[in-house]
Amino acid sequence: MSSSQQKLGFLASPAPEAQSAFEELTAIYGNAPLSEADVIVALGGDGFMLQTLHQTINSGKRLYGMNCGSVGFLMNDYRIDSLYERIDKAVENDFHPLQMKTRNADGTTSIALAINEVYVFRQSYQAAKIRVTIDGHVRLDELICDGLMIATPAGSTAYNLSAHGPILPLEAPLLAMTPVSAFRPRRWRGALLPNKVCVELDILEPEKRPVNAVADNTEVKSVLHVTIQQSRHRTAQILSDPDHSWSERILAEQFSD
Repeated sequence: MSSSQQKLGFLASPAPEAQSAFEELTAIYGNAPLSEADVIVALGGDGFMLQTLHQTINSGKRLYGMNCGSVGFLMNDYRIDSLYERIDKAVENDFHPLQMKTRNADGTTSIALAINEVYVFRQSYQAAKIRVTIDGHVRLDELICDGLMIATPAGSTAYNLSAHGPILPLEAPLLAMTPVSAFRPRRWRGALLPNKVCVELDILEPEKRPVNAVADNTEVKSVLHVTIQQSRHRTAQILSDPDHSWSERILAEQFSD
């Protein structure tokens, strides 16, 4: 199907800039119902892009974002002209999200997906105590820290980078395990893991040191046990301009100030 024959469906964040872009673009290109669209065009910032990605996982819809927000690392530049041609030339990136399963202090269980990262963090003034198990093998008997995250390559330039974790090339079959303010082991700075591993986190002394868990924007209170692994049967499809691809952005980020 040529790009000019593709049906475009538009979504916009509530931000005034995104709403204005929505009006401009739909007046030119129309606005197919999302169920009929070949490509969904998301207008907003990175937060809105993540929200839209979660909505379109396993839908078979390709997602093309344009930045109408503040950061826009996940987005292409906003331009009105030649949208069909840009989509036709765009590079397709397929991502398998992380799945977080939690067992909680109130007896419930929870499941959530993450495009960027899963992390646990202390709920009170007390540091968290966490046992870290990877593929059934205990790697850290007791990690004392403010928090711990597992980041995908797509999320490695987000919270992971702020916590001094490594930037991962988009094509790398890796996950970054990065502590936040690790106290013991004092010199442990994290690890690189194959993306097929199963990570289990046991929260130690949970009554004294309660911990919450987050998968992207889904937070679960007072968790006792967290399992994290890649969900291979779920896929999100994202389009990026070839001169502004995710791979190029991640590479460039490693040489920025």
